[in-house]
Amino acid sequence: MVRSRVRSNSIWTPANIVTLVRVVFMPVWLLVAEAAREGGHLGTLSVLPWVSFLLFAAIALTDKLDGYLARSRGEVTTFGKFLDPIADKLCVTCALLYLLELGLVPSWAVLIILAREFLVSGLRMVVASEGTVIAASNLGKWKTAVTMLSIGGYLLSVTLPTSFIATALLMLSNILMAIAVVLTAWSGIDYLIKSWPSVAGSR
Repeated sequence: MVRSRVRSNSIWTPANIVTLVRVVFMPVWLLVAEAAREGGHLGTLSVLPWVSFLLFAAIALTDKLDGYLARSRGEVTTFGKFLDPIADKLCVTCALLYLLELGLVPSWAVLIILAREFLVSGLRMVVASEGTVIAASNLGKWKTAVTMLSIGGYLLSVTLPTSFIATALLMLSNILMAIAVVLTAWSGIDYLIKSWPSVAGSR
């Protein structure tokens, strides 16, 4: 039996609560990550870097959990549609800026990823004003997954002491980040092409 997609009368659905927890815990993660960095705990097998890594991993995984809850329970709210993209962008932006501060990711990679988010957000507003709906593509989903894997790899690499494993993990994270940047640019161009009729026809 396929459960129909319905609107919930309350914004406090399980899916929205999970999304809100994601938003609330990102500043907590950033405080822990900064404490680990400023305290000189990175690369020493101390507790703080591991807490930072595990907390980010938990936050990233809840991205799938709130979507599953919303679909399985047939609960769709305007609040959820508003909050979920913000939670995603907050998670990626905070993590990338932290990694940029550590010197692990280049500024141009961060610029491309964040510029794509601003571009797509603006296009979504234009498209919505025209009454058009553009379905989420697999490119965007792959982009998010690879970006999160790359960020997780970076955080784990600075948690481990300097070793072959840490170096290999850092190299793998660099490769994943390069793939994420390509997917990011590709998905942004794809969304621009799909939304162009609405953009060109808007007044």
